[in-house]
Amino acid sequence: MKNTILFSDVHLKPAGEATASREGFLSFLRGINPAHTDRLVCLGDLFDFWLEYRHAMFSGYFDVLRVFADLNQAGVALHLVCGNHDFWAGESLQRLTGFIVHHEPVRLPFGGKEALLLHGDGLNPKDYGYRLFKRIARNPLAVSLFRRVHPDAAMAIARFMSRGSRTITQVDKPAAGPEARYVREHAHHLLRGNAADIVICGHAHAPVVERITTDKGEGLYVNPGDWPNHRSYVVFENDTFTLRHFE
Repeated sequence: MKNTILFSDVHLKPAGEATASREGFLSFLRGINPAHTDRLVCLGDLFDFWLEYRHAMFSGYFDVLRVFADLNQAGVALHLVCGNHDFWAGESLQRLTGFIVHHEPVRLPFGGKEALLLHGDGLNPKDYGYRLFKRIARNPLAVSLFRRVHPDAAMAIARFMSRGSRTITQVDKPAAGPEARYVREHAHHLLRGNAADIVICGHAHAPVVERITTDKGEGLYVNPGDWPNHRSYVVFENDTFTLRHFE
C-alpha cells in the first residue's frame, strides 16, 4: 500500500535567494518515489509569498513548480491547505502543478478514519495586528488592487513585509512559543469535542505526533513541523503516522 507524505511551513524563497533549506527541500521532493507515495499534503506556507496573476508567474519558483508538476503527472495527488503566507493561492497554482487548493479546513481520509486538516494561523487572541491584516488581505478588492502591482515590485514588497513582521520564525524556540501553544490547544479542543479523530495542523513550527485521551477513547494531533528549522515531515503508512527528518 502506498503512503501519504505531509509537510508544512517550507517558506520557499525564489531561486535568486537560494538557501540550504531551499536546496534541501528540492532534494527531498526529487527523492519521492511515486511507486511508493500516492499523496502529498502541505499544511500551508509552502511559499514565503505567493500571488497569482492572470498572465504571469514568479519565475523564481519555476524549479519547485516543475518538480510538483512532475510528481502529479506521475500519479501523486497534491493538496495545499493554505497558510498565512500563501492564502492567495488558487487556480494558477492548480493549473501549473496539479495542487488541489483548500482555503478552509478540509477533511481527508487516512486509512479507515477521517482527519481534519487546517493551517492554524489566527488562533492567538492577542495578535490583533495579524487578525486585522488577514481580514484586509483576503478582501477581494485588496487582492485585485495588489495584482495591479508589477510582479517584481510585489515580491519586493512582500519580502520587505516578511522580514519586518512579527512572525513565528523570530521566536528563539518556536516549539515553546505562543503560536505553537495555541495551535496545540486548539487541536486538543477539537479532539476532545469529538470534532475529529485526527487533527493535522501546520503553523506551529513544532513537529509532533501526539495521542490525546478523549471521551471516545483516543485522538491524534499531528504537526509535521517546518522545513527551515527542523526539515521534518510525517509519513502515513499502514494506518500509522510517523515523524521523520530529512538528512
